[in-house]
Amino acid sequence: MRILIWHVHGAWTTAFVHGRHDYLLPTTPDRGPDGRGRPPTCEWPAAAREVSPESLADEEVDVVLLQRPHEVELAEQWLGGRRPGRDVPAVYLEHDTPAGNVPDTRHPMAGGDVPIVHVTGFNDLLWDCGGTPTTVIEHGIVDPGRRYTGDIERAAVVVNDPVRRGRSVGADLIPELAEGVGADVFGARVEHLPAYRGLRTYESLSQRDLHDHLPRRRVYVDLNRWTSLGISLIEAMYLGMPIVALATTETPLAVPSEAGFVTTRRDQIVPAVRYLMKDPDVAEQAGRIGRRHAKRRYGLDRFLADWHDVLHTVVAGAAP
Repeated sequence: MRILIWHVHGAWTTAFVHGRHDYLLPTTPDRGPDGRGRPPTCEWPAAAREVSPESLADEEVDVVLLQRPHEVELAEQWLGGRRPGRDVPAVYLEHDTPAGNVPDTRHPMAGGDVPIVHVTGFNDLLWDCGGTPTTVIEHGIVDPGRRYTGDIERAAVVVNDPVRRGRSVGADLIPELAEGVGADVFGARVEHLPAYRGLRTYESLSQRDLHDHLPRRRVYVDLNRWTSLGISLIEAMYLGMPIVALATTETPLAVPSEAGFVTTRRDQIVPAVRYLMKDPDVAEQAGRIGRRHAKRRYGLDRFLADWHDVLHTVVAGAAP
């Protein structure tokens, strides 16, 4: 199957392009948001192929995987007038929680002919998709292996653009964490954070480097209040790290209590991290439990099989 897909979320796409299909990635000279192509910081198989927008009109495309509303018009333009959901089968993947008048936020693809796939059951529950068919395919992870050492007695946080995104990603909780136990924050545009005492930032590491750095920290801390389930959280469990996380959105189902601490109390975050820091044996055991859970729930084979079934059903349903 030949799938047209934009590189929108690198970590999610890394898992997706490990399937059995061919993946066409629009690539523009400026590698902007609509033409990023293959990322230099991730290892993708050769089946993920860069294509120019100009060449797409002549490409045989079996299905379009949409991830942003404007891609419907973009695909029609680049595919020579073939409209997703009408002239070529399409699926819309929703990565995020609704951001409007929750729980009454209407999904931008609601009422259309393109089925919607959500990455968590929580997202499916919260979005108003009208009568549009929906399904849930939870994340899958390319196993980086258990690498946890915890030899650096600091907390690790992964977040992109924390200053702009603010409270939704828990940016206001970082100062207390940094001052209380020391925090190393990894991600894009983290250098914009103020110079809090106890804070160190690591800007836009490659996936390989991130997987080397993270498991050396004693504890992984997830501060997201209102975002979809972060793949970095699941990767941290795969790496064997103990977790301290806010009990929001899908996280209580993703992180078993035995894998660390999941709480809605902001005054419990630092004490929970401090407890795991003071007892490396407890931290290591929590990380092992988290890794076993993550491998069972977020395995790559299950993820790819679920996506194969959905795409096959959409394509078969569109056949004359």
